[in-house]
Parts: sequence; C-alpha cells; structure tokens
Amino acid sequence: MTDSKGRIDEAKDKTVGAVKEVAGKVTGNEELELKGKTQSLKGDLEGKAMDIGDKVGEIKEDVAEKINDFIDKKKDGKEEK
Repeated sequence: MTDSKGRIDEAKDKTVGAVKEVAGKVTGNEELELKGKTQSLKGDLEGKAMDIGDKVGEIKEDVAEKINDFIDKKKDGKEEK
C-alpha cells in the first residue's frame, strides 16, 4: 500500500545517516556524527509511520469486508423469506 518513493526516501535517510555517523566518528566530528544519527533515526521513524499506515489500511479493509458480508447475509436471509 505504501508508495515506493516513501520507502526509497526511508532507505536513503538510513544509509546517508549511517555514512555521516561513521564519517563523524572517524574524523572526530561530533556534529557530523550527530547529524548522521538523527538522519538514520528519521528514516527509522518514517518507516515505522508507513508501516502503521499500512496496518491501519489493512484493518479498515478487513472491517469493511466483514460489514459487507454481514449486510449481504442479512439481505439474503430476508429475500429467502
């Protein structure tokens, strides 16, 4: 359900963030390391938000299906009588 652009952005943030973090550690640049950590965290959070959105969409579809099935059964029962 999730768009592929969102997943690509998530992966990009995680990857670029990890590179920045390592570069910051290697060079002793605390600010770059922190920027990398926050960018990686941003990617993680975006991914979790997309996962939650996907799950909510699935739940909505399941509920709609069950309600439709229930209504159809009630209609079929009335038509038989």
